Amino acid sequence: MAGNREEAPDYGRGVVIMDDWPGYDLSLFTYPQHYYGDLEYVLIPHGIIVDRIERLAKDIMKDIGYCDIMVLCVLKGGYKFCADLVEHLKNISRNSDRCVSMKVDFIRLKSYRNDQSMDEMQIIGGDDLSTLAGKNVLIVEDVVGTGRTMRALLSSIEKYKPNKIKVASLLVKRTPRSDGFRPDYDETEHSQVKELAGSQSYAGFEIPNLFVVGYALDYNEYFRDLNHICVINEHGKEKYRV
Repeated sequence: MAGNREEAPDYGRGVVIMDDWPGYDLSLFTYPQHYYGDLEYVLIPHGIIVDRIERLAKDIMKDIGYCDIMVLCVLKGGYKFCADLVEHLKNISRNSDRCVSMKVDFIRLKSYRNDQSMDEMQIIGGDDLSTLAGKNVLIVEDVVGTGRTMRALLSSIEKYKPNKIKVASLLVKRTPRSDGFRPDYDETEHSQVKELAGSQSYAGFEIPNLFVVGYALDYNEYFRDLNHICVINEHGKEKYRV
């Protein structure tokens, strides 16, 4: 899936899907009929997503060290990833000799219009972030693209002086507009964002610069009911454009 590479794999990048990866033919999978004709191909099948999230949960619990966690879910696209990740974290906690307390809070950000990332991030909702003071915070996000949205959110949270901030992203896009942000941010390191290489990271998949939908990732609120992560085609973009 990730292609052949001569160098040692960089596990901090997650599962790396190369630019020339052709994906899976849609005819090999089931998906809602109302999206027939709107998709190019399946990029990541649902089963692979689920298995990868289980592995992320083990890595997170090992890295954080069974400390109490405040999970901050970025809605709407992150809700399914967050729900599955938290369930795996709870299962690990239940089967360990120490119970880890996990609380979940939510914030909603707006950074896309149609398939374009906007210059300004809009904070649509969210509770009082002052409750994050002194907490170990795990931000759960669906996609890190340019990185500007996450940097803006981290800047807002940092003001409340949490003990530690970590970021888990299901997808990280390789995009020319990226500002270099990668998941696994540690507030204790002089407010600098750590690169994935050589560090414990929480990235599910690194993908090409494609606009993807499914597994709660949307295009103008459509495709959230699609289990697989797929690439939308031009017909689908036009059909659901606002």
